[in-house]
Amino acid sequence: MSEDRLDVEVAIVGAGIAGLAAALAMKKVGIKSIVVVESAAGLRSTGAALGLFPNAWRALDVLGIAHKLIPLYPPLRKFRVTHTSTGATQEVSLDGAPVLRGMEVRVVHRRALLESLAEELPPGTIRFSSKLTSITRQKPTDASSGVILDLEDGTVIRAKALIGCDGVHSAVARWLGLSTPIDSGRGAVRGLSVYPDGHGFSSGSQQFLGKNERTGFFPMNDKEIYWFITRRSNPSDKDMAKEPDLILKNVTETMAKGFPPAFRDVVNHSELSTVSWAPLKFRLPWDVVVGPTHRGSVAVAGDAMHPMTPDLGQGGCAALEDAVVLGRNIAATLHIDGSVDAEKVERCLDDFVRERRWRAAGLIAGAYVSGRIQQGGSGWWESAVKFIRDGAFYRYMFPRIVSSVVGYDCGPLPITLVPA
Repeated sequence: MSEDRLDVEVAIVGAGIAGLAAALAMKKVGIKSIVVVESAAGLRSTGAALGLFPNAWRALDVLGIAHKLIPLYPPLRKFRVTHTSTGATQEVSLDGAPVLRGMEVRVVHRRALLESLAEELPPGTIRFSSKLTSITRQKPTDASSGVILDLEDGTVIRAKALIGCDGVHSAVARWLGLSTPIDSGRGAVRGLSVYPDGHGFSSGSQQFLGKNERTGFFPMNDKEIYWFITRRSNPSDKDMAKEPDLILKNVTETMAKGFPPAFRDVVNHSELSTVSWAPLKFRLPWDVVVGPTHRGSVAVAGDAMHPMTPDLGQGGCAALEDAVVLGRNIAATLHIDGSVDAEKVERCLDDFVRERRWRAAGLIAGAYVSGRIQQGGSGWWESAVKFIRDGAFYRYMFPRIVSSVVGYDCGPLPITLVPA
């Protein structure tokens, strides 16, 4: 066991999208020392891919990496929704709000995004295989004092500010006293399919609606397709959670039954290592608005702050927004040498939360309602959903929801005066 002591200005727990983007934003505003603590041995890419909407591309442009990813992925301008019971198909436009060229919706490899963020950070910023065991205040009676992080390997990190970006099951969120995320009663399987000789599908997305399931796929390039299936959770789902072969078997033999041959063909071309299942969880919107999302020199961001269902495609997008807003607020604490003024940290984190909480709560609520309508149901709910979904949702409601969501601009980062 090593005994390493490290003093930094800002410590970040979690090397996912939120954590790496926050670290990059802080680097850009001039913070001289940042550490990102990650329990895994390397970058995690569970989920295989994700959709990035214009609001996410604006954040990536501010962070200086949008140009790395845009040329790799074609824009997604529309998708088709087919009702398996009737065969009726609707076409939904994603061009509801004008955006700059390159800022259109694109589906990207999660690993490519993580690597693009990570390679902009100074060597040694990310400490892999580092499990957090405890958080204490440097001064127990002063909530605005810095924090001490103890790691499983014996490392002790002292930081003036701590940002928890450690996902849905955040240890930092628990330390703050935030409520446990709610299980939506739904689960999702995701995977990446590879066609070495080309798949032959157009660049548009296709989605299929069953009675209690929703499936879809998104061509990412000429040879790769990202696919998903969401449905009501079954007690047996957890038994297959960490077994990609069992997940895929369940999809091909049970979940995908009743869906068109095109979708089943995509599933049959899956790269097994990319297949995953997870329950869909969210934090109650009012817990984000009034809950303890920050205290003193500690705050949470990304899924640690506002886990949401994927029905608006905004989980990763919101994490990127968080990073820019956080970087802008933390910049107000800086001295000319890149050190953080510890006395200003609490106020700046409070400003960050004030700027983000209503936005995050709206995304959580919008995603939940959108998911309930798209997913279908049974009994009286099935009839109500069918009336709304088939008659008005995709034609009128969904495009307006998306337009209002993706029009958000996280704003710029301040120009740093800190010497390079």
